[in-house]
Amino acid sequence: MHFRPTVLFVSTSHAALGDTGNATGLWLEELTTPYYALKDAGFDVTIASVQGKRIPVAPESNDATAARPASVERFLADKEAANALQNSLPVAEAQLDHYVAIFIPGGHGAMWDLPHSAPLATLLGKAHDQGVPIATVCHGAAALLSARDQYGVSIVKGKRVNGFTNEEETAIGLSALVPFLLETRLAELGGKFESAGLFQPHVVRDGQLISGQNPASSALVAEELMACLEPVT
Repeated sequence: MHFRPTVLFVSTSHAALGDTGNATGLWLEELTTPYYALKDAGFDVTIASVQGKRIPVAPESNDATAARPASVERFLADKEAANALQNSLPVAEAQLDHYVAIFIPGGHGAMWDLPHSAPLATLLGKAHDQGVPIATVCHGAAALLSARDQYGVSIVKGKRVNGFTNEEETAIGLSALVPFLLETRLAELGGKFESAGLFQPHVVRDGQLISGQNPASSALVAEELMACLEPVT
């Protein structure tokens, strides 16, 4: 039997926007666009999350009254994909040797739980040490904050890196609600933060580390990730 190379997606499991009483979670298009870019190129995808099982979705990213991105519509109509979102693998059960890359979408939920997941930090540290590509979009870069290499050094130190900017967080009125500002924290860890204009698509690649600025960057991140991987034959 021929096994297709598999990319591990890791999502937030956090559903509350601080103490506002509003819901948050995964920004759906940041998962669905890379999901189909990889699937259509012949890769398999395993969807995991911090806690496993059902992944909460930010309501604004799945608004039936608005025009949803084509990849979101395709995903919602795809029984296998939709089921994976309801039955995600706990990240603590993910074994690095099963995957050729790790991809981490965002959504504001990521700010609360990704930096505090010890299993995720360990997984990313090992991936870094073994040269496994790591890609993030938007707030997904929060997963990088606790990851350390085998010497205990942040995996973003000295690396060009990107994520949702302080200016963008302020523009949407959430800079005072999130537990920290992602751009600031990445820079504090020694990351060389690079960004484009407000809500402009932008991706940064530094070796095996690929990071996209915002939801508009998800397709670019998928392209850069596939450029790191052997084509599926």
